[in-house]
Amino acid sequence: MINETQEAFAKLYDIVARLRAPDGCPWDREQTAVSLRGDLIEETYECVEAIDQKDPAHIREELGDVFLLVTMLAYMHEQEGSFTVADALKGVSEKLIRRHPHVFGDVKVRDSAEVLDNWAKIKVEQEGRKPKDSILDEVSRGLPPLDRSYKLQKKAAKAGFDWPEIKDVIGKIEEELGEVQDALSHSNTAKNSNTVEAKSDSAKEAIEGELGDLLFSVVNLCRFLHVEPSVALQRTNVKFENRFKHVEKRMKETNQEMKQGNLSVMDKFWDEAKSGENAG
Repeated sequence: MINETQEAFAKLYDIVARLRAPDGCPWDREQTAVSLRGDLIEETYECVEAIDQKDPAHIREELGDVFLLVTMLAYMHEQEGSFTVADALKGVSEKLIRRHPHVFGDVKVRDSAEVLDNWAKIKVEQEGRKPKDSILDEVSRGLPPLDRSYKLQKKAAKAGFDWPEIKDVIGKIEEELGEVQDALSHSNTAKNSNTVEAKSDSAKEAIEGELGDLLFSVVNLCRFLHVEPSVALQRTNVKFENRFKHVEKRMKETNQEMKQGNLSVMDKFWDEAKSGENAG
């Protein structure tokens, strides 16, 4: 199996090198690490979706796409002379061995919490990383806001800064929702047929701030329930997409226009799609 895996990666590496060669693919040659950032995020979420679907064939396909992008990104830096693909692979292998002395050495640990504590010490004592001024500085600023809020809360909770019980978290959500409603009532909003908009920048900022607090509180509930918020939201996105497409299909079949005047009909087809999911 090891030889087969080595051969498969070597083939992928050779293909990437061929695509990036002077006589390779114009599109692939034009790409940069910056231009592929969005693709990497998108492919990662598609892989998460495949995992949620528990579809091995789909997971295999999406993991292949992630492998391709990671290899392409590493090879770009190899071409630039900053580091090689082998350097990246060696680096992560050495880090895994270094950070798992309880597996590759004689260190004893009681549980996963102690493993994490050891990792933190190894980063400072062996890898020479400067201790952070705050434990929150350990959370990357490059994360999407939803994921970053989740990790910020986990770090704070590890230091004991946390709600005692889940009912307190739910109470906070209710409190923040009330503050959103208060901000709306004091914002001198203008309403048209579809939306409500604040008339001043200060009112808009106030509403934006309260909505951020509300979202942060919902993320906190996700953390209490050991649910990754970005994964939960992605599942809901897929669910919404499937139901809406069903509504579009049924409206077309019944020769009805997609417009707010037909909302009651669209709601009926939405419930129809929902019932179909439950039956499935």
